[in-house]
Amino acid sequence: MQVLVFEDSRVLDLKPLVNLKPVYGLYAGFRSLQEKLEHSIRGEVKLTYHLRGYLAPFYAEQHAECVVNRLEDKEVLLINGRIVFNQAAARVIIEGLFDPGTAYMQGDDLLFARVQASLITDSAGLMPDLIDTSVLSGQLVTQAVTGFRIISNLWDLVAFHPDELLKDAETLELGRFEGEVHPSAAIVNRSNIYVGPGAVVRAGAVLDADEGFVAIGADAIVDPQAVLMQNVFLASRVRVKTGAKLYSNVAVGMASRVGGEVEDSLIEPFANKQHDGFLGHSYISSWCNLGAGTNTSDLKNNYSRIQLLHNGRLRMTGLQFLGLLMGDHSKSSINSMFNTGTIVGTGANIFGGGFPPKEVPSFSWGGIDGFIPYEIEKAVETARRVMERRQVVMSSSYESMFRFVAGMESASPIFV
Repeated sequence: MQVLVFEDSRVLDLKPLVNLKPVYGLYAGFRSLQEKLEHSIRGEVKLTYHLRGYLAPFYAEQHAECVVNRLEDKEVLLINGRIVFNQAAARVIIEGLFDPGTAYMQGDDLLFARVQASLITDSAGLMPDLIDTSVLSGQLVTQAVTGFRIISNLWDLVAFHPDELLKDAETLELGRFEGEVHPSAAIVNRSNIYVGPGAVVRAGAVLDADEGFVAIGADAIVDPQAVLMQNVFLASRVRVKTGAKLYSNVAVGMASRVGGEVEDSLIEPFANKQHDGFLGHSYISSWCNLGAGTNTSDLKNNYSRIQLLHNGRLRMTGLQFLGLLMGDHSKSSINSMFNTGTIVGTGANIFGGGFPPKEVPSFSWGGIDGFIPYEIEKAVETARRVMERRQVVMSSSYESMFRFVAGMESASPIFV
């Protein structure tokens, strides 16, 4: 029986953060949803992957070892790619106690289903871009399950992050120092700190694990007088700039740069927030750049719950703290300001004074006075230069994916 991690139609509710990645490429804690599943499975089950067709060529290029969008068996165990796995949740897959022809539902979400391949393919044997689980479950026996964490809303990534960061930290080799730590660096509660091979902690930096953990990945650099405390994870090759203050549940992805004040936020790989300014309760996607002095608000003045404007519709989050949710390749100019619960699309360029609107469309250019479409050729060329600065070549498959999203998002923009 083939085990297939799939994208369902509810993935579209997570745009713009999933425009350039499958849903299981999103992060919660310091691992992506795919990494959490694979870490929990520990190789005991072979996983294969389904995702939207325009993403597949680049994904397959990056994961050459994976079976992508291909059915190899007549019977398939479907696993919803929005599930946030831990070892307990993964046990159900390892044990494989699923009945044929059965959909396992948590509320309206189909989490698992054991089906014949013909149920999820067309006459040519091809799977759809997104599996409509409401239709699929109607053809199966349904069984209710509980206790699984699943990403249903954009803000879930921020809401789940602190708890997921602590769960991920349980797998770290805390207390181990393999890199270079300057004698003048302040080390508090050494047993809750990890410094990876090739990492450098420079003079006067503070690693304070008295109320949490601090983990510094391989070849990462912590510059002088930076302060890391209260649960901080740096992936490999991260650079923390002089005077940075990272505290209270911060995860920074591979090769990103970070400075200023950051709390309760997740920064994906290859992002840039290296200047002063506050970032709180936010999710910043890959290849974003926050200009010097960019600040986010994550708490309303009246302390009320935060609403999002998503696809032109107000959504109540139920959260008191929520900052910026920014899609890949977006940028802010110096001294930019973002209101609580702002969504910025893919490939947007924000500049000018004042607060931009709380929903900035993808591939747009502007600020408080309004936005105009960002020409696709210019957007592609900028993205190529940004990637080259980090020694990453934009492959033809990445460019095709990027152009597809630009065309798709520009077809029906919400310009204000």
